[in-house]
Parts: sequence; C-alpha cells; structure tokens
Amino acid sequence: MATTGQASGGRGDARLTEKGIYTAALRLIDADGVGALSMRKLAAALGVNPMSLYHHVPNKAALLRGVKNLVAAQFQPRVDGGTWQEQLYRFARDFRALAHRHPNLIVHSLASPDFIEPEDPFWTGLTGILNSAGVPATEVAPVGAVLTSLFSGFLLAEGNGTLGRLAALQPTPTAGPATASSAGGGGDSSFAFAVQTLIAGIEAHLPPMTSR
Repeated sequence: MATTGQASGGRGDARLTEKGIYTAALRLIDADGVGALSMRKLAAALGVNPMSLYHHVPNKAALLRGVKNLVAAQFQPRVDGGTWQEQLYRFARDFRALAHRHPNLIVHSLASPDFIEPEDPFWTGLTGILNSAGVPATEVAPVGAVLTSLFSGFLLAEGNGTLGRLAALQPTPTAGPATASSAGGGGDSSFAFAVQTLIAGIEAHLPPMTSR
C-alpha cells in the first residue's frame, strides 16, 4: 500500500501506485505512441525520480504488459440480451470503440502473440457467445481463434491506414462494370460488412439443427 509521498520519488511515494503508473504510461502512449515511451519520460510525467520506477516496474516490457492489462480491464461487454448474432455485433462494436480510444496501443499490441489472454474479457465474452450460438464445445476455441485473428486483422488494417488506402483504390482497367459494394467506403460500413461476414461464416459452420 502506498504511503504519503516522498519528494525524491522513492518506494513510499503515493504517486507510484500500480494504477497511477500504468495510467500515466497510457496517456503518453495515446499522445505519442509506444515508441516514444520511456521510463525517463514516464518519471517526468509523474514528477518522480526515474530510478524510483524500477522499484515497481522492472523494465519497459513489464510496463507495457501492465498498460495492456489496464486497457483490457476497461472492456466490459454486455453479451446478454438479443440473438447471438446481435450479441456478437454489439461485442465487436464495443471492442472496436475501445481500440479507437487507444489506437497506438492496439496497433502495437496486435503484433504480440499474447495480445489476447484466455482470462481476458474479450476471450471469455467471445467464447460465451459462441456457446450460446450452438457451436459444438470442441469447436468453440478453434472458431474463437479464427474470429479473433480475423477481427484483429481488421482493427490493425484500420488502425495503420491499410483499410482506407485499399478501399480508395480504383478498379483496374480490365475490371468489369463498377457495382455498389456492401462494404461501403467508410470505416463504419466496412466494419459492419466485416462483422456480417463473420456471422455468416459462423452460421455456415453450425450444425443444421442449431443454425438460426
């Protein structure tokens, strides 16, 4: 437990709580990106001695894990109510909204193989929806893994600008007549199309008696 602060930023400094450190680091990441984060800049933001941070966070990798966990805890999806299709759309929409609040962290984190942990609200919520949809128990994790990969790819492409750049490309001269696309041209319509595609894929994967 933190005690009354010490001006030097030592072990007992009240500014150096776990939540305080990770929250300050997240603000720096939101402003300037993960690459610009350093223990020295974080200490300056907190107004403490840089060396005092190492009593609480051993290195930048541990700091980023703590920030990621802080953001993961902000995701509290409401998965009850409505059909499983409605639940999945709401779930994906809420996670995308969280990603838009912290795009620098999300784009960086998507490159990590442990971006989604089994105990994260994302995974527990997603697998809960798949269970309610009637996906066989042995298929819930594999289907969830595929959905997570596809959804993560969408968020990464949206976050780093790839989605917008490709959507703006003109048809090649050999292409047929242009037709209206259900994906639309904006991020929201592209997101809706992506989730609809995922839902259609799940419906095709369900046993005949449970597809609904």
